[in-house]
Amino acid sequence: MRFPKANGNFSPIGATVIDGGVNFNLYSRHATGVELLLFDREDDAMPSRAVTLDPVLNRTYHYWHIFVPKVTAGQLYGYRVAGPYEPHCGMRFDSQKVLLDPYGRSVVIPKGYNRVDAGRPGDNTATAMKSVVVDPSDYDWEGDAPLQRPSSTTIIYELHVGGFTKNPNSGVTESKRGTYAGLIEKIPYLRTLGITAVELLPVFQFDALDAPHGKTNYWGYAPISFFSPHHAYSSDPNPLGPVNEFRDMVKALHRAGIEVILDVVFNHTSEGDHRGPTNCFRGIDKTSYYILEGGGENYANYTR
Repeated sequence: MRFPKANGNFSPIGATVIDGGVNFNLYSRHATGVELLLFDREDDAMPSRAVTLDPVLNRTYHYWHIFVPKVTAGQLYGYRVAGPYEPHCGMRFDSQKVLLDPYGRSVVIPKGYNRVDAGRPGDNTATAMKSVVVDPSDYDWEGDAPLQRPSSTTIIYELHVGGFTKNPNSGVTESKRGTYAGLIEKIPYLRTLGITAVELLPVFQFDALDAPHGKTNYWGYAPISFFSPHHAYSSDPNPLGPVNEFRDMVKALHRAGIEVILDVVFNHTSEGDHRGPTNCFRGIDKTSYYILEGGGENYANYTR
């Protein structure tokens, strides 16, 4: 792909690795300004670099884009988006909030991540989730492809990646319990059951703090990044670890003749209602990413 070196391109959406750098592209219909933030570590209180996008040069229709040279896979990034704050119209822009890329493929979580900080006005940079640049072509699938099996012969085993191997009685290597890698170790067991497919309960990045006080979100039915494997299910702590380990798991299951089905949650995100945090969609353009019902805050939280 050949992009203008400074302005970038409005397609594809998300962060795309190309020769010489990365093209960043964000959709926001009502934004008045967009700033791309690059970070060295997930808990940085300040970005190592901030790039302000020009609304004339770096915007095509409602797509805000820029090409940043010398950026590679593994780079941490986020956005700040400016726009009107009109809750009665569904607008909740906060130009101080660090926001995830809705099309990001991996997420890092600071040790001090604070859902409360994300839910009140003001800067939350040090405790905000960050997206990670991923190069989908930088992985050897070794010829792997979806399995072709008649649905009439499919036997599905539903499981929770985090809980399936968490107990020591799973027999899984201690460092891999509750992870994608741990599931790989249990493939021989799954085969003895005679199953032909596993249906994985939510494996998209979710907010573990999206739960009543004193509890954690165990099931994952509150996604915040639909294209990112949940980082806590990875035995590899590196920014690209969850993506690669998830791929390894899928490839290993396919090799064993087991299909992979994902339980997808589209009817709500971890941002919740008006009392919830601003981590991504709401701060980028709530009326574009959610369907509003009844105006103001009376809306159904559906992502497009």
